Amino acid sequence: MKSFIKTMKALSDPSRVRVLKLLERRELCVCEVQDLLGLSQSTVSRHLKQLEEAELACSRKEGSWLYYRPAETFASPYAAEMLRLLSGWHNDDADVQKMLGRLATLDRKQLCS
Repeated sequence: MKSFIKTMKALSDPSRVRVLKLLERRELCVCEVQDLLGLSQSTVSRHLKQLEEAELACSRKEGSWLYYRPAETFASPYAAEMLRLLSGWHNDDADVQKMLGRLATLDRKQLCS
């Protein structure tokens, strides 16, 4: 039950759902997520941490940057199933479409330097 509640709480915030929709497209650093969502770095970091704790996202460190992607291994069956379902949901949402359009033109080198 604890794992289920953690997964559902992580998905109860629209910004965290948007982050996961972005991560479906490609691995992103905090700077990119921050730019796409228009939120502060601390807020984005808090959202990403919560997604990691719920096993919905994972990260890897490269130099001084952390890059996030959807989780690939799961101890929680709820996280795996919700990520699978989420990939088919909200694809026509106007906010998601707008962010995905901006993602295509985002310049990581310029943004993160």
